[in-house]
Amino acid sequence: MIDNTVLLAFFTTSVILALSPGPDNLFVMAQSAQKGRMAGLFVTLGLATGLIGHTVAVAFGLAAIIRASTLAFTALKFSGAAYLLYLAWQAFRAGAATVKKDDVQAFSRGNLYRRGIIMNLTNPKVSLFFLAFLPQFADPRRGSMMLQFFQLGGIFIMATIFVFGLISFIAGGVGEKFSSSPLAQKIVNRIASAVFVGLALKLALSER
Repeated sequence: MIDNTVLLAFFTTSVILALSPGPDNLFVMAQSAQKGRMAGLFVTLGLATGLIGHTVAVAFGLAAIIRASTLAFTALKFSGAAYLLYLAWQAFRAGAATVKKDDVQAFSRGNLYRRGIIMNLTNPKVSLFFLAFLPQFADPRRGSMMLQFFQLGGIFIMATIFVFGLISFIAGGVGEKFSSSPLAQKIVNRIASAVFVGLALKLALSER
């Protein structure tokens, strides 16, 4: 198994990376501000579940297929971009509707959870990142590389939940302050829509 010192260094690095502005944490921030803290937390859990898929892909070598196949990479990134544009349209249409505490339940926590999964799994850059990042902390001399990848993936997921949970709490609190104002809520929805469009363009224009 991996040495504890290496695991601590990996966890610290993972926290720093999770704090760096990127599609996933911006997605959590936008959803939390728009629909509240619980919405952000369920999106976070969905994103974390998506990371399990990427961990499995790296452990079994599936991410190498995406790296080698231009068609697979292109198909996946445009699927993700299309989904983000769909979310942008939904946010734009929300207009000045105010957010109430019961809205998360009405919207369905399952839908929020699935949003996070789709957002994460349709971003091929995450698989490529895992493919490049995880092996740096694994050592063939310490046993099965597959088990080490799963261990590192689990720690990365823990760091992600910690950081994104914090983002959900902060962004959700800011969103709640504006929830009683139709105008402010309209502005929040428009900002969320713009964020989703920006993320979609960034993903669509990304290269391997």
